[in-house]
Amino acid sequence: MITPRAWLPTPLLSLLLLIVWLLLVRSMAFGHVLLGAVLGIAIPLVTRRFWDDQPMVRKPWLLLRFVLRVLIDIIIANLQVSWIIINPWRRTRPAFIEYPLTLEHSFPITLLANTISLTPGTVSANLRMDGRTLLIHVLDMDDENALIEEIRERYEQPLKEIYEC
Repeated sequence: MITPRAWLPTPLLSLLLLIVWLLLVRSMAFGHVLLGAVLGIAIPLVTRRFWDDQPMVRKPWLLLRFVLRVLIDIIIANLQVSWIIINPWRRTRPAFIEYPLTLEHSFPITLLANTISLTPGTVSANLRMDGRTLLIHVLDMDDENALIEEIRERYEQPLKEIYEC
């Protein structure tokens, strides 16, 4: 017996693909809805063998809080970087730091690296082959240990709780 999960391995991705298709064609005609639904089912079915196993979100409310925290941090970091740019007399202290990871799964590590890169003033530059250290470029750094602790408390610990890994 074929289960619905076999035809829709990722229902939310299928729905998202349908919505994106309808937004791209800017039409709700039956033919476009049907084609979008076929694409929404076919693309995940064809590509699922390339996907890594993803840890399940165990605490969705923490995920929502994490997203809000990141959005607020992006706004604050934009203001800080803007202040650095408009103050020519202030000298920046760029640096590379090696951030020791405690996350183990590739998906939360990817989320952490992307979160760091989304926040202006920091960029994830490299993940070591062993997956235990993330190289981060910082535009203006006061204290390396303080930055490591801030990243651990604000981003890595919540990701560990969200995915319980």
